[in-house]
Amino acid sequence: MTVLFLRALCWRQWLVGLVGLLAGWSSAFAEDWPNYRGPDYNGISRETDWGIDRGQEKMKVRWKAEVGFGSSSVVTSGGRLFTMGNQGEELAGQRDSVYCLDEKLGDVIWSHSYSCPRLPKYYEGGTLSTPTVDGDKLYTLSKMGDLLCLDVASGKVIWEQQLQRSLDFKLPTWHFSSSPVVLGERLILNMGNAGAAFDKHSGELIWQNGKEPCGYSTPVPATVDGNSCLVICGADSILGVGVEEGQMLWRYPFFNKHKANCGDAVVVGDEVFVSSAYGRGCAKIRISNNRITSVFDNAVMRNLQSSCVYWEGFLYGFDEAVVKCIRFEDGQEQWRSPRLGNGSLSFSSDGRILALGGDGELVIAKANPKEFDIIFREQVLPPRTASRTAPVLSNGSLYVRNGKGHLICFDVRK
Repeated sequence: MTVLFLRALCWRQWLVGLVGLLAGWSSAFAEDWPNYRGPDYNGISRETDWGIDRGQEKMKVRWKAEVGFGSSSVVTSGGRLFTMGNQGEELAGQRDSVYCLDEKLGDVIWSHSYSCPRLPKYYEGGTLSTPTVDGDKLYTLSKMGDLLCLDVASGKVIWEQQLQRSLDFKLPTWHFSSSPVVLGERLILNMGNAGAAFDKHSGELIWQNGKEPCGYSTPVPATVDGNSCLVICGADSILGVGVEEGQMLWRYPFFNKHKANCGDAVVVGDEVFVSSAYGRGCAKIRISNNRITSVFDNAVMRNLQSSCVYWEGFLYGFDEAVVKCIRFEDGQEQWRSPRLGNGSLSFSSDGRILALGGDGELVIAKANPKEFDIIFREQVLPPRTASRTAPVLSNGSLYVRNGKGHLICFDVRK
């Protein structure tokens, strides 16, 4: 009886261990990416156990899809992937489509389309904003101000608002591009002078700060100087705005000749870093007792559309056509890459950079403040087609797309 009991105990321990191992393996690949720049709004995927190694020649393609013109990124939730693109040759027939795809197979589960012009202006045109998943609802914004709430399961429209024609928010030069941010009961956009909030259940406007042309970035939720706030890169300023009432907490003038602040702010404690192209550069400010101190302001980092990522005391980002590492403390350049084209990057939480060059080359490098330590590189998208959307690493897959709507899913599970 003792031997049988010990055998049973061993089997039980083995099964418990196996279940724990499988649960751990599953959790390593069960990290959804429900909103622009990921669940922490910082461009860093929480996944660590994924398999791109030095010397590897190619990644394994899981599926490919055509989703139309645009720079919209992808988001994932519950085994589904969501993105947007624009189709149609003639202006009168051009339409935006919101896609729901099977995350593993790439098959279209549903799509929802509506009339919207492509409007290319020094780029391919098409969709700019990225969808946001919140539970069983999906929120999207078109470049012309069509704000939609869709049912995740079916794509059915729950409510919609037209922010330009109905609510009189003014269009900036390159049109609306903010991705929706859901905080509690509020849906918040970089809209107007300093953000606007809507009831996420009905779409009704809760607060707004003027209706003049906005910036092109997405609000970043943060706690700065003890206040829960949104850090918004507006058309000509960096702003701290209260979540509940939209009250202005602080403001720092920051603009370029086109009033095109496109990259999101990077917030570390009570310090805020911002960067912009068109000759402007970057700045870091510190907020204390609602007072702003300028820490540095220089031209070492000029984000065109991509946002920098903060990692262990350093910032990594595209300075227009090259990747750079600069020290967060004082903005000093540590290194720069060869020219990759105006691209975009993200990170994985094991300290790897995922940089998609503007010409469709994917470069994966170890985050190292001493050098651009390349692990892998491959031409993954057709050359001579602008690629400005940051790679997304989620649930064992790596997603890349370009401005013409070529979307590729790579299987990067070990």
